[in-house]
Amino acid sequence: MLLRTDPFRELDRLAEQLLGAAGRPVTMPMDAYEREGAFWVHLDLPGVDPDSIDLSVEQNALTVHAERSAPEVSQAEMVVAERPHGVFRRQLLLGETLDVERIEAGYDAGVLTVKIPVAEEAKPRRIAVGHAGEKKEITG
Repeated sequence: MLLRTDPFRELDRLAEQLLGAAGRPVTMPMDAYEREGAFWVHLDLPGVDPDSIDLSVEQNALTVHAERSAPEVSQAEMVVAERPHGVFRRQLLLGETLDVERIEAGYDAGVLTVKIPVAEEAKPRRIAVGHAGEKKEITG
């Protein structure tokens, strides 16, 4: 069996052992899109206990906070430790046109899905236009 050594990977492993999760940023990959009058956000949080996920909205900022516990490896020497653990946090700034009172969230198969509806008053609407022969009063 041929093993290749990567000196940078070894440095990363050593830094992880010495500094813990603070040695590298903990990521929370995200996809976001608009569909059906709402914004949808999908955040990857594999292995996170659903009870540790906390969503909060304050001044049009949605904050996602979650935690993944470190694996129980007492009496063992860690050979490879690439899966981040610790606290995950991400903040999304929401526009004024979104209805923060009707946000919905679900967690399935390691993916947190957040649905943020567009406020009714911000949705496009048709305006009737009067034409000759029809009197309409325009009021401001």
